Amino acid sequence: MHSLTVKKPFLLEAGGALPEIELFYHTYGALSPAKDNVVWVCHALTGNSDASDWWSGLIGEGRLFDTSTYFIVCANNLGSCYGTTGPGSPNPATGAPYGLDFPEITIRDMVRAHQLLADHLGIGRIHVALGGSMGGQQVLEWAIMEPQRLDHIVLLASNAQHSPWGIAFNEAQRMALLADATLGSGVPEAGRKGLEAARAIAMLSYRSYEAYRLSQSETDQDKTGDFRASSYQRYQGYKLWKRFDPVSYLVLSKAMDSHHVGRGRGSVPKVLSGIRARTLVVGIDSDLLFPVREQELIAQWIPGARLEVIPSDYGHDGFLVEFHTIAPVIRAFLLEAPAFLSLKEPSFRGGAGAPRALPGTEKF
Repeated sequence: MHSLTVKKPFLLEAGGALPEIELFYHTYGALSPAKDNVVWVCHALTGNSDASDWWSGLIGEGRLFDTSTYFIVCANNLGSCYGTTGPGSPNPATGAPYGLDFPEITIRDMVRAHQLLADHLGIGRIHVALGGSMGGQQVLEWAIMEPQRLDHIVLLASNAQHSPWGIAFNEAQRMALLADATLGSGVPEAGRKGLEAARAIAMLSYRSYEAYRLSQSETDQDKTGDFRASSYQRYQGYKLWKRFDPVSYLVLSKAMDSHHVGRGRGSVPKVLSGIRARTLVVGIDSDLLFPVREQELIAQWIPGARLEVIPSDYGHDGFLVEFHTIAPVIRAFLLEAPAFLSLKEPSFRGGAGAPRALPGTEKF
């Protein structure tokens, strides 16, 4: 892991500024002499910069984006809790953590932080930028903000404007967070119960009816309580509490709500029509949070964009786990580009047809 400190005010879209920012990031592989082998990964809401961990099906030795060929960069998002400046960072003005005083940020702010890192690394062009969910929102914004820098973009389970449905889910989670009177108080386990409840709400949007039926159905038909689905929800909340900051969750969910490529620019179709990067849009057929109609809209208006819909029982989380299907789709898209860098046929442990259990360790 590496870090970059930018010791000058970072102006924010919604107003105000951070006196300075620190960015934590991972790189894999080596930058070629021609600097033409860059793959930039943008992560989702509670992800981190170690993309080879949470997206190991696509990134790493022997995978689609092999580290022997590509220079892969993933930066932790502004507002997160994995090193990059966020609510847990010390405010230079006070020396104390920002906490609930951390300012409002947007997806565009995250992208401008990525741009600073790309400049620092001497990256003028990005061969492929890809991301899912909030990561896809960042990639789409970047393709609009700097159309000359991105050659190819891959948007998975994402959208051009966060929907009322998505905002409502996020608001329900924030209500759970804010109902916890300990949030931001600094006491031990501050905000724990609120975060656990918020995560339980979120899981209902990340998965599907079929996913819960397959993984949480009871074998004992005489039970009247202590159901598997109930303990699963509690466990998912506990797991997130163990690895994530409640105030960062509050800040980042609001940032996701802010996503609207047309804000201050005109209509969404007009803005999308100006994207120059070759574009692949991937939807998940069972996604309740980012339904396929949202990917269809993106593909409709970006010139030459390709839309692929992946069948899955996993719902929105399919973009993290269906790499057996997603990797060949991305590979086929990229190999159509003239003089594209070599892409290895991805290898997967157990083979493409190996049975897989519903995942229990999401990093979305």
